[in-house]
Amino acid sequence: MEYPRFDLTGQVSLVTGAARGLGRAIALALAHAGSDVALGLRDANTARDLADEVQSMGRKSLSLQMDVTHLDQICRAVDKAASYFGRLDILVNNAGVAPENLAENYREEDFDLTLAVNLKGTFFASQAAGRVMIRQRNGRIINLSSQAGFVALPGESVYCMTKAAISHLTKCLAIEWGRYNITVNAVAPTFISTPGTDAALAAPAFRADVLERIAGLHRIGAPVDVVGAVVFLASPAASLITGHTILIDGGWTAR
Repeated sequence: MEYPRFDLTGQVSLVTGAARGLGRAIALALAHAGSDVALGLRDANTARDLADEVQSMGRKSLSLQMDVTHLDQICRAVDKAASYFGRLDILVNNAGVAPENLAENYREEDFDLTLAVNLKGTFFASQAAGRVMIRQRNGRIINLSSQAGFVALPGESVYCMTKAAISHLTKCLAIEWGRYNITVNAVAPTFISTPGTDAALAAPAFRADVLERIAGLHRIGAPVDVVGAVVFLASPAASLITGHTILIDGGWTAR
C-alpha cells in the first residue's frame, strides 16, 4: 500500500506578503516541511531574519522585491525565483490588506487598494507562476481567502467581497489548469492572532464577540492553526484536491 506523503523535500515555494504574520509563518512551515522558499516582500530589504531562519533549517531562501500592486514586480519576482531555483512548485498568495469602514463611508482610495492587493495581486501572481507551472506540467497554488468570504462582517464589506471572489477565482483557475497537473486551492481562516489583528483583538468587547462567534471551539486562532492546511495542500497527499476552499474557522460558519 502507498501511504500519503506530506514531505516537500526538493520543492520550491514562493510566498507573497512573507514579512510577517501568516506569511512569515507559512514560509517557515514550508521550509520545515523541506521546501526551499522564495520570499515575496513589499520591501526586499526587510525580513532578513526570516531568510536566515529558513536557511538555518538547511533550506535555500531568496528575498524578492514583490509589491503585488505592481505587475512588473510580480513578473520579475516570479521569473527570478524560477531562474534562481530552476523551478517553481508552490505559490502561496498571502499578501492582503483590510482597510475597515462602514460601507456608506468607504473611501475610493481604500477600495482601489483592497482590490489591487487582494484580487489583482492574487490573479497576476497566479498568472505569472501558472505560466512557469504549465511549462513544468506540475504545480500547487494556494490562495488566502477568509471566513469573511462566507459571512458578513460589519465594516468590512469590501474585504469580504474580495475574499469571496478569491474563493471563486480558485475554482476557475483549478478548472483551467488541471490539465497541466496544477492544483489550485484556498484556505479561509477566522481571526488569527497576528500583528495585523492584535490591536482589534485587544479590545475586550470585540474579542468577546469574536470568541462567541467562533461557535465550535471558542478560541482565537494561531498561525500554526493555518499553516498545517497550507502544507497539506502543497504536499503530494493533496494531489486530488483542487478548486476547494478549506475553512479554518473554529466552527464560526457551522452555526
